[in-house]
Amino acid sequence: MDLNFNKNEDHNKLLLSELKQKFAKVKLGGGEKRIKKLHAEGKMTARERIEYLLDENSKCIEIGGFVGEGMYAEHGGCPSGGVVIKIGYIRGKQCIVVANDATVKAGAWFPITAKKNLRAQEIAMENRLPIIYLVDSAGVYLPLQDEIFPDKEHFGRIFRNNAQMSSIGITQIAAVMGSCVAGGAYLPIMSDEALIVDKTGSIFLAGSYLVKAAIGETIDNETLGGATTHCEISGVTDYKAKDDKDALDKIKNIVDKIGEYDKAGYSRTKAEKPTLEPKDIYGILPKARNEQYDMMEIINRLVDNSEFEAYKDGYGQTIITGYARIDGWAVGIVANQRKVVKTKKGEMQFGGVIYSDSADKATRFIANCNQKKIPLVFLQDVTGFMVGSKSEHGGIIKDGAKMVNAVSNSVVPKFTVIVGNSYGAGNYAMCGKAYDPRLIFAWPSAELAVMGGTQAAKVLAQIEASSLKAKGEIIDEAKEAELFNKIKARYDEQTSPYYAASRLWTDAIIDPLDTRTWISMGIEAANHAPIQKPFNLGVIQV
Repeated sequence: MDLNFNKNEDHNKLLLSELKQKFAKVKLGGGEKRIKKLHAEGKMTARERIEYLLDENSKCIEIGGFVGEGMYAEHGGCPSGGVVIKIGYIRGKQCIVVANDATVKAGAWFPITAKKNLRAQEIAMENRLPIIYLVDSAGVYLPLQDEIFPDKEHFGRIFRNNAQMSSIGITQIAAVMGSCVAGGAYLPIMSDEALIVDKTGSIFLAGSYLVKAAIGETIDNETLGGATTHCEISGVTDYKAKDDKDALDKIKNIVDKIGEYDKAGYSRTKAEKPTLEPKDIYGILPKARNEQYDMMEIINRLVDNSEFEAYKDGYGQTIITGYARIDGWAVGIVANQRKVVKTKKGEMQFGGVIYSDSADKATRFIANCNQKKIPLVFLQDVTGFMVGSKSEHGGIIKDGAKMVNAVSNSVVPKFTVIVGNSYGAGNYAMCGKAYDPRLIFAWPSAELAVMGGTQAAKVLAQIEASSLKAKGEIIDEAKEAELFNKIKARYDEQTSPYYAASRLWTDAIIDPLDTRTWISMGIEAANHAPIQKPFNLGVIQV
């Protein structure tokens, strides 16, 4: 191994260490004191509930672990968005589980909490996955009610999705394991089956204090909406559990009886590990985001037996396309090549840039994968499309539009891995969040932005300097450097993978070595949902 490999390895392992440290903090939710208080009440934490519910020693992936990171500081923060979401296995059946974290503002819903819950329901609906809700929430966080209550993608959308999922046969099971108040009371009752834990679970549109204020009735919360009331008098819930574990055991038994699902039929054979060492990825991936490297070296450490069947290998070389298997699943890979390549005409093409020929190749390959019913995996490290008169005259906009069209209309499941740069329209063409990947996740090396930090800071600093000069201020080199550094620091913060993950632009930040698990579990989930419509590109400029 050369010195550069070792430097890259040290850098990427430091990024991974930072990821693990940040996540360890996130897993504490509202903090150790609140966890102890929850335990004193005889309740498990959200993460403990999910761990108990999922099959022991089985694989699982967490959606939105860093949601809310750095947000709502003036309100005390909202770790993980106040809700934990995992895709895993219950009695061998793949499910998605959503658990309110009562250590974070008593499980109250912040705006980002609603967005995260909607993402969980979106995953369930796209993949026809059973969804389990473990409810323990004080309802909408009132100081931010205007950002969560009335709009299309706000709180009310949750119940609309409940109804639609039920109508298309997606199993929904809810366990009320703590508070369930006001509008939130509809979520468990709009599920197919609802459980409630005795003495700790409660459901009502208005609590005892509000009832007293509104109609003058004096009543305690347990009599108003406890387990006995709803299981024996109102009939609102279907099962009464003596404690958290009893409720979770009942869910296991219910899930165990769910029948088989219709499969989409994606090809899978016996899984094989890569023959090349996956840990080498840490040394191959450059420390600096503008450095060149061979993306094939990454691909060969992700795919089964390190076997890859390249499509149009000698054409459009700044995008790699080809067939492989990941954990046994057949996949079509579309990846940005990050090394400088030389065309047969002797022209040099920059790595990470999409040219007309590479866009044309990718469009054709995406169509082929749709024809063959092969899921698509996009490996993003892209700075954008090629600019300049030669590219414009050659129709780069037209060719880029064809690629975007193919990604948009693709009917096979798509999975996006942000390896490095994800800039500008390159993000779109390589299946960014706006193009409905079933899962989109980033490595710690990822950056998401309209353009790179240095370029953006130069442009913005020039604009600000011109504005100050117009006001009569003297701008010398030192002042220009100060402006540049200030703007770049702000811009770099916004390009961080944590900034993107906190806002749910990505589903997770993961160790590169977990990529195979994410893609495999994602395709397994997608296999629950047969394709409903044919692939059609629509009208395109040829």
